Amino acid sequence: MAATLEERVAYLEGRVEEQSRLGAELREMVSHLDQKVDRFREELMARIQAVDQKVDRVREELMAQIRAVDQKLTAQIQAVDQKVDRFREELAAQIRALDQKMTRYFTWLIGLYVAGLLAIMAALLGR
Repeated sequence: MAATLEERVAYLEGRVEEQSRLGAELREMVSHLDQKVDRFREELMARIQAVDQKVDRVREELMAQIRAVDQKLTAQIQAVDQKVDRFREELAAQIRALDQKMTRYFTWLIGLYVAGLLAIMAALLGR
């Protein structure tokens, strides 16, 4: 039983309609997928921006903490510098005082040696 031309055309028309319907469904699915991708892209961009803002905040907080530590460290270094300068000045004053004292003792010692030498010479000449 061979199908008539009308039956064959009707079959082909049915197939074309089915293909058209499937094409329309495919376009609709692609459109929905495109909308989902757009929403996902928007959500991803929002999350990226939120993370970027958090990173900026953390970086700013870290920089503030670093500046605070730097200021404290600078103040402590200046305090140590002042203490070292005071110690250096006190040490220099003590060295000067010791030098003057040693000079005075040396002068007395030389004076005693000269007086002793003169006494020995006087004793030797007076004989």
